[in-house]
Amino acid sequence: MKNFFFIIFVLFFGFVFSKDINPKSYEDLRKGYESYSENDIRAFSYINPYIQKAKREKKYPELFQAYRDAVFYSKSVDKKIKYADSCLDAAYKSTSEDRISTAYVLKGSIYYAKMKKYKPALDEYLMAYKYSKNTGDLYLKNKVSYHLGVVKNYLGYNDEALDLFRECVNFFETEANNTKAHKFQIFNNQKGYLNSLHQMIICYRNKKDFAKVDSLINIGLLKTFNEPDFSQERGYFLKSKGLSEFSNSKYESSIDYLTQSLDLMKEDFAWKSVDYFYIGKSYLALKKEDLAISNFKKIDSIFTKQEFLLPELRENYELLINYYKGKNDAQQQLYYTTQLLKADSIISRDFAYLSPKVHREYDTNALLEEKGKLEKVNIWGGVFIILLAGLATFLIITLFKKFKKEKDILQKYFVLQDKLQTHNYTRPESSVAVVNNTENNDDKRSHIAETIKEELLHKLKVFEEKKQFTQKGLTIQKLATQLDTNSNYLSHVINDNKGMNFNKYLGDLRIRHITQLLFEKNIYLNYTIDTLAKECGIASRQNFSDLFFEINGIRPTDFIRNRKKEIAGVSQPSVENIKGLVSEN
Repeated sequence: MKNFFFIIFVLFFGFVFSKDINPKSYEDLRKGYESYSENDIRAFSYINPYIQKAKREKKYPELFQAYRDAVFYSKSVDKKIKYADSCLDAAYKSTSEDRISTAYVLKGSIYYAKMKKYKPALDEYLMAYKYSKNTGDLYLKNKVSYHLGVVKNYLGYNDEALDLFRECVNFFETEANNTKAHKFQIFNNQKGYLNSLHQMIICYRNKKDFAKVDSLINIGLLKTFNEPDFSQERGYFLKSKGLSEFSNSKYESSIDYLTQSLDLMKEDFAWKSVDYFYIGKSYLALKKEDLAISNFKKIDSIFTKQEFLLPELRENYELLINYYKGKNDAQQQLYYTTQLLKADSIISRDFAYLSPKVHREYDTNALLEEKGKLEKVNIWGGVFIILLAGLATFLIITLFKKFKKEKDILQKYFVLQDKLQTHNYTRPESSVAVVNNTENNDDKRSHIAETIKEELLHKLKVFEEKKQFTQKGLTIQKLATQLDTNSNYLSHVINDNKGMNFNKYLGDLRIRHITQLLFEKNIYLNYTIDTLAKECGIASRQNFSDLFFEINGIRPTDFIRNRKKEIAGVSQPSVENIKGLVSEN
């Protein structure tokens, strides 16, 4: 027995040792998991060694691929976001703009597909678009266009979205028929074609072009017939067919198609909600009120869990409120009124451009008033009136303060705008050195030879013209090294000729650069404050905001908001009028 265990012991450690001597290649590791389906965490027994190997060897393209695969096979959304961030970091280290663009699309897709957070998704897609401008990868270019189109579609820009989806359909359809391509490429192009087709249907439905809607639905259903790999896409076309039948008052048929769609929707809670809503409305039309209310409540369950509701489904809560109003059930009426207020808040936040177009039977103020009545139904009316009066007074004071603050912001915006328009937005030069005391500086400073000073000033001019100040983590020591001098000389030259110390000089250059970009290039108005800070080399969002305010007299968020209004053609008072209003107060 001792000999037997000894042999087993030797064989076991020999096996482990042999694995260490002959580690698997990247290709072998990837083959180990590529047959697994999405969200299958078994893949990580191969992905984790893949990541460690790529880190150890500093193979950033491989590390990018490993993290990209980790996103696909992770089960939780939080982990998907975490791996997407790591994928983006590896993409930047690989110095490939195509990989950087792909990584931004990947992260944006998680926000959109898994979380239905359209604003952060749009931020990621805009960054992907920025890095894909010069790409020769047409698949990547069209993938970026598709995702931008999806967000534009949900924000209500149907015509703009439609143009993007037409291009995507043409590209993906052509590539899907390329028999020389790899089977995975063909699959991805088929999927891209079907999803683009579905988005076109949504656009045409919003535009009420039902003839085109029906034509594209038939194509989609034909292309996905008996195709198990595209079951979810078939669910989208069945959903579209159900909505079309509902529009034609074919309620039994609508319920049938929408029920089939539900079975194929998997985890897409947004479109599941649409299925439930129109199943409920169909039952309502068929005078089957109990079945209708049952489906409407399923939408509320999804909303409670996901905190997401399409503007189209706002009516769901109006129907539930009216139903329980008819039943004299104040408790349920209050609950669904509160849910509707919450839904309105989320719709306004996530669909800022779309929400004003949505028909609202219940005005927000009326809802608040109704909610108050229901909550205070058994409380003495006088107390309620006093509370309302106090609230009204508070709101008036708050609004007045906000109005004064907005006037001040607008005045500062116009002053800054005037400088930008007249090309007077430059850093104030100074020939006076910054001093901290009254002692003789000549006794404390080393004299810098005039030739060295002139050379340094020329180098600083090139440094400014080439926007090298946007480098991250730039210090005076690093810049001195780049300019072939020492930090002491450089500090003296900047103090004497720029009228400020190095940190103020660097911050001033960065803020003026990003302000100019915000004024001249509209795309920057869509960036987050974090992204803008990184764009000009500032690591901290707060530092960026404080510096922007110090130099421009206005916060970046206020500048962006007013600039967007100006571009959109929203009428604003002139700077003269603003000055007059301020002087009156």
